[in-house]
Amino acid sequence: MKKAVLAGMAALIVACEPVKECFTFDEVTYTPRQTVFKLFAPSNATCQVVIGEDTLQMEQLADTIWTATAVGDQKGKTYEFLVNGQASPGVFAKAVTVNGQKGVVVDMAETNPKDWDADIPVRRPFKDIIVYEMHHRDFSVANESAKYPGKYLALTELWAIDYLKELGINAVHILPSYDYGSVDETRLDEPQYNWGYDPVNYNVPEGGYSTDPYTPTTRITEFKQMVQALHQAGIAVILDVVYNHTYNIDNSNFQKTYPDYFYRKTTDGQYSNGSGCGNETASERPMMRRFMIESVKYWVNEYHIDGFRFDLMGVHDIETMKQIRAALDKIDPAIFMYGEGWSAGACAIPNEQLGMKANIRQLPGIAAFSDDMRDALRGPFSDDSKGAFLAGIPGMEESLKAGIAGMIVHPQVDYTKVNYSDAPYALEPTQMMAYVSCHDDMCLTDRLRSSIPGIKDDELVRLDLLAQTAVFTSQGIPFMLSGEELLRDKKGVHNSFESPDSVNQIDWHRKQQYPQVFNYYKNLIALRKNHPAFRLGDAALVNKHLTFLDTNDDCVVAYALKGHAGGDEWNDIIVVLNANREAKMVDIPKGRYQVVCCDGQICEKGLGEVHSNRVLVDPQSALIIHN
Repeated sequence: MKKAVLAGMAALIVACEPVKECFTFDEVTYTPRQTVFKLFAPSNATCQVVIGEDTLQMEQLADTIWTATAVGDQKGKTYEFLVNGQASPGVFAKAVTVNGQKGVVVDMAETNPKDWDADIPVRRPFKDIIVYEMHHRDFSVANESAKYPGKYLALTELWAIDYLKELGINAVHILPSYDYGSVDETRLDEPQYNWGYDPVNYNVPEGGYSTDPYTPTTRITEFKQMVQALHQAGIAVILDVVYNHTYNIDNSNFQKTYPDYFYRKTTDGQYSNGSGCGNETASERPMMRRFMIESVKYWVNEYHIDGFRFDLMGVHDIETMKQIRAALDKIDPAIFMYGEGWSAGACAIPNEQLGMKANIRQLPGIAAFSDDMRDALRGPFSDDSKGAFLAGIPGMEESLKAGIAGMIVHPQVDYTKVNYSDAPYALEPTQMMAYVSCHDDMCLTDRLRSSIPGIKDDELVRLDLLAQTAVFTSQGIPFMLSGEELLRDKKGVHNSFESPDSVNQIDWHRKQQYPQVFNYYKNLIALRKNHPAFRLGDAALVNKHLTFLDTNDDCVVAYALKGHAGGDEWNDIIVVLNANREAKMVDIPKGRYQVVCCDGQICEKGLGEVHSNRVLVDPQSALIIHN
């Protein structure tokens, strides 16, 4: 009966129909009595598993399902699958040797740190999330207080936790932390750097961030310790996942187990390259789709991850993204999902079927980065020397308004004037990630220097704070790059994915050098957290309460949040963003207002009062008032 069921599943796989829920990629199931190995591989292949010094022939249970059982306690032994002589740890290894060459049989329960069972994931309404993007090495390698610089354990240390709590963010987006290919774990005493967008073993933590990559369980335990420490601080952990491509094709575990199944090809038989990295995975195929679903579930269940950022989400098909959302909803609907709503090149299936930004309305519960808002503020991705709103260049006001509203339908936003989206892409404002910089491309300070020749430090500070005020008072979900609160730079490098620490590391002395900048970010984050008007989370509420005010000048955007929006204690809130080098007068509804943000300072207790129907807004700054 069991074989008949497996045969039926195999028939579904071959027919490219949805794979039944009961089939998973649990390739290695350990008990002290025996270890069961399972593999998805071609029906006409020769399949073996080498465990320790022994080679076991795998039995074909069904058309593409292979299995073998090693009797006795195999814990700690290495293993490799051999498919037609091609060796790999399989596609779903959970523990590996150094550099991920072989799989290792482990008892995952023994990898749990003390009190792991009591760890409580940090899940909150999407509208309340404030995301801080970091790279393990960038964040801690140059901090004088770090005992474990560049390691998972750095984020368990008091200095790191206290800093994140002081800043006020409530979610960290960690750049790829699975086992990736570009850092040699046997040479960690030598300078090496990479962002990690070159996947090898998707379901094993990267050994380069552990204290001992040679001991397979160390990286697992230390990753869990990191998650546990952040959770205890009330900070969610978001994992950057890169299912859209592999490090390469010939040496990938996918290709070594089932050649060409997991990759798309063009009509002329070439490997499609929508990722820009030489290949793209075929998410629409049942077992690639199942792999992605089981992988995110595994990170949630085993590592207590709170959310996922999908690299080049525009390479994945819509149906797969919907099924991932549905699978996570069954665990916890508050698990957050967002991604890049674009690809890096043409994919082998039409854009209409892909998780592009323009298709996000078909993906409720999934957010996409707003390059519309990003480039409206700082200038186009394609030209580092060209500025936009922050540079005092007119024409991007409508794009900025669309971002402030959360890229939803709003009667005062004319999408024919929005830079990249000719229609609102979000059903709800929580489907838009509001940001002005991230790890990719120049960081904000470098971009301002590049696009505004001769800019002085005081002007750079003003524009930096103005940009983030737009981000953090928008109705989308705010996202910031780590170190921006310290006026971080990367020496002008556009793509620092393999640049040395001297380029990528955060200079912690800048906190003392630019105290105004850190304090402004901290107070801006607190302002958003304290006032629900800035995070309504519902398109109907945004349309009810958000009104854009007429201004008479270019590079000035003003809006009001009226009527105790979202139950806010403040009645009417007015925000004015002035990117001009001169002060600008703006008409407002007549009244008596308290000033809480003015000329690079934020104080919710008040910075003064306005009794008028007009306000003068300082150059290159934001004004926020309320009555």
